[in-house]
Amino acid sequence: MDEPTQPGTPRTLPALDLQRRLEAGEQLLIVDVREDAELALARLPLAVLHLPLSRHREWLPELEKLLDRQQPVVVLCHAGIRSWDFGCWLIQEQGYGDVWNLQGGIDAWSREVDAQVPRY
Repeated sequence: MDEPTQPGTPRTLPALDLQRRLEAGEQLLIVDVREDAELALARLPLAVLHLPLSRHREWLPELEKLLDRQQPVVVLCHAGIRSWDFGCWLIQEQGYGDVWNLQGGIDAWSREVDAQVPRY
Protein backbone atom coordinates (compact mmCIF):
# COMPACT_ATOMS: atom_id res chain seq x y z
CA MET A 1 0.00 0.00 0.00
CA ASP A 2 1.36 3.40 -0.96
CA GLU A 3 1.34 5.49 2.21
CA PRO A 4 1.76 9.26 2.21
CA THR A 5 5.29 10.26 3.16
CA GLN A 6 7.21 13.36 4.03
CA PRO A 7 9.13 14.92 1.12
CA GLY A 8 12.65 13.58 0.94
CA THR A 9 11.81 10.24 2.55
CA PRO A 10 11.24 6.80 1.05
CA ARG A 11 7.78 5.30 0.82
CA THR A 12 7.04 2.44 3.20
CA LEU A 13 6.49 -0.98 1.66
CA PRO A 14 5.09 -3.78 3.86
CA ALA A 15 6.56 -7.23 3.24
CA LEU A 16 3.30 -8.68 1.90
CA ASP A 17 3.01 -5.82 -0.59
CA LEU A 18 6.56 -6.44 -1.79
CA GLN A 19 5.71 -10.10 -2.27
CA ARG A 20 2.59 -9.19 -4.30
CA ARG A 21 4.50 -6.75 -6.47
CA LEU A 22 7.23 -9.30 -7.16
CA GLU A 23 4.68 -12.02 -7.96
CA ALA A 24 2.98 -9.61 -10.36
CA GLY A 25 6.29 -9.33 -12.21
CA GLU A 26 7.03 -5.74 -11.28
CA GLN A 27 10.64 -4.85 -12.00
CA LEU A 28 12.09 -3.66 -8.71
CA LEU A 29 15.73 -3.20 -7.79
CA ILE A 30 16.13 -4.57 -4.28
CA VAL A 31 19.09 -3.23 -2.32
CA ASP A 32 20.20 -4.94 0.89
CA VAL A 33 22.35 -2.67 3.06
CA ARG A 34 23.12 -5.23 5.78
CA GLU A 35 26.60 -6.50 6.50
CA ASP A 36 28.06 -9.70 5.04
CA ALA A 37 27.53 -11.70 8.24
CA GLU A 38 23.86 -10.68 8.34
CA LEU A 39 23.37 -11.65 4.72
CA ALA A 40 24.91 -15.04 5.50
CA LEU A 41 22.32 -15.55 8.27
CA ALA A 42 19.21 -14.62 6.30
CA ARG A 43 18.51 -13.42 2.79
CA LEU A 44 15.64 -12.93 0.41
CA PRO A 45 15.17 -15.87 -1.96
CA LEU A 46 15.75 -13.65 -4.99
CA ALA A 47 18.44 -11.51 -6.51
CA VAL A 48 19.37 -8.40 -4.56
CA LEU A 49 22.08 -5.80 -4.88
CA HIS A 50 24.21 -6.02 -1.75
CA LEU A 51 25.57 -2.62 -0.67
CA PRO A 52 26.79 -3.02 2.92
CA LEU A 53 26.82 0.38 4.56
CA SER A 54 30.17 -0.19 6.26
CA ARG A 55 31.81 -0.60 2.84
CA HIS A 56 30.31 2.50 1.24
CA ARG A 57 33.76 3.70 0.14
CA GLU A 58 33.96 0.64 -2.13
CA TRP A 59 30.60 0.99 -3.89
CA LEU A 60 29.89 4.72 -3.70
CA PRO A 61 32.01 5.62 -6.76
CA GLU A 62 29.98 3.07 -8.76
CA LEU A 63 26.54 4.07 -7.46
CA GLU A 64 25.38 5.56 -10.77
CA LYS A 65 26.23 2.30 -12.55
CA LEU A 66 24.70 0.11 -9.83
CA LEU A 67 21.34 1.85 -9.45
CA ASP A 68 19.08 2.61 -12.41
CA ARG A 69 17.30 5.92 -11.78
CA GLN A 70 14.40 4.74 -13.94
CA GLN A 71 13.71 1.65 -11.83
CA PRO A 72 11.98 1.65 -8.42
CA VAL A 73 14.44 0.89 -5.62
CA VAL A 74 13.40 -1.12 -2.56
CA VAL A 75 15.88 -0.92 0.31
CA LEU A 76 16.06 -3.38 3.18
CA CYS A 77 18.08 -4.16 6.28
CA HIS A 78 17.33 -6.20 9.39
CA ALA A 79 14.47 -4.16 10.86
CA GLY A 80 14.05 -1.22 8.49
CA ILE A 81 16.04 1.49 10.26
CA ARG A 82 19.34 1.49 8.38
CA SER A 83 17.47 1.04 5.11
CA TRP A 84 15.24 4.02 5.97
CA ASP A 85 18.34 6.16 6.53
CA PHE A 86 19.88 4.89 3.29
CA GLY A 87 16.64 5.58 1.41
CA CYS A 88 16.55 9.14 2.75
CA TRP A 89 20.16 9.59 1.66
CA LEU A 90 19.38 8.26 -1.83
CA ILE A 91 16.55 10.75 -2.21
CA GLN A 92 18.00 13.79 -0.46
CA GLU A 93 21.68 13.54 -1.36
CA GLN A 94 21.72 11.52 -4.58
CA GLY A 95 18.48 12.67 -6.20
CA TYR A 96 16.78 9.30 -6.62
CA GLY A 97 13.01 9.53 -6.87
CA ASP A 98 11.24 6.18 -6.60
CA VAL A 99 12.63 4.76 -3.35
CA TRP A 100 10.82 2.37 -1.00
CA ASN A 101 11.80 1.06 2.42
CA LEU A 102 10.88 -2.53 3.30
CA GLN A 103 8.92 -1.99 6.51
CA GLY A 104 10.37 -4.21 9.24
CA GLY A 105 13.20 -5.39 6.99
CA ILE A 106 14.22 -9.02 6.50
CA ASP A 107 12.69 -9.79 9.89
CA ALA A 108 9.23 -8.78 8.63
CA TRP A 109 9.77 -10.81 5.46
CA SER A 110 10.50 -13.88 7.61
CA ARG A 111 7.50 -13.31 9.90
CA GLU A 112 4.95 -12.30 7.26
CA VAL A 113 5.99 -13.91 3.96
CA ASP A 114 8.52 -16.71 4.21
CA ALA A 115 9.21 -18.49 7.50
CA GLN A 116 12.04 -20.37 5.75
CA VAL A 117 14.10 -17.19 5.99
CA PRO A 118 15.79 -17.45 9.40
CA ARG A 119 15.19 -14.76 12.00
CA TYR A 120 18.08 -13.33 13.98
